[in-house]
Amino acid sequence: MTSTTPPDRRGGGFLARVVQPLILLGVMWVARVLDDLLPGSWNHLYGIESWTFDGLDGVVLSPALHSGWPHLLSNTVPFLVLGVLVALDGIGRFWAVTAIIAVVGGLGTWAFNAPGAVTVGASGLVFGYFGYLLVRAFVARSLGHGILYALIAIAVAVLYGSSMLAGIFGAAEGISWQAHLFGAIGGGAAAIVTRPRHVNTPRSA
Repeated sequence: MTSTTPPDRRGGGFLARVVQPLILLGVMWVARVLDDLLPGSWNHLYGIESWTFDGLDGVVLSPALHSGWPHLLSNTVPFLVLGVLVALDGIGRFWAVTAIIAVVGGLGTWAFNAPGAVTVGASGLVFGYFGYLLVRAFVARSLGHGILYALIAIAVAVLYGSSMLAGIFGAAEGISWQAHLFGAIGGGAAAIVTRPRHVNTPRSA
């Protein structure tokens, strides 16, 4: 006689997973509207200000902030596309990956950008999701999953690879290549840290 266990639902259903990056994107849009309406600049208050301890709160807050509507709009589509692909791995994993990218990318930006420079924007998350999807193919729990993620990684590289490389090695003045580079590193690290573990379950007869 064999016993079966119910499927693990901690990752959430398909719709619930897709909604997660939409929630985060909604926070970015609300923050942009409020920053326009309220006095002062949230970017200087809550962005990553390099080499200052007061600027460390930007590690958590800066991905939700943008310098203006063109900045936010340029990040919206790649964030949504790549974010949904990451979220399909599960709700918990999406937020864990996002947190790892934010911390690694934010601290790298804080440490390696020019002293006093203020960095905001979701591009670090975008590059992080890109890095996650590329590395994910190499840490899949099975050959079938590895092939699937390899195909996703190839498609993502074709769509965004050239712009991602340009964002790191050919970033224009005023654009933080540090956030892009360390965001991508954080995404690769997140793929390794959150990779599925092999669990040996005893057989019952």
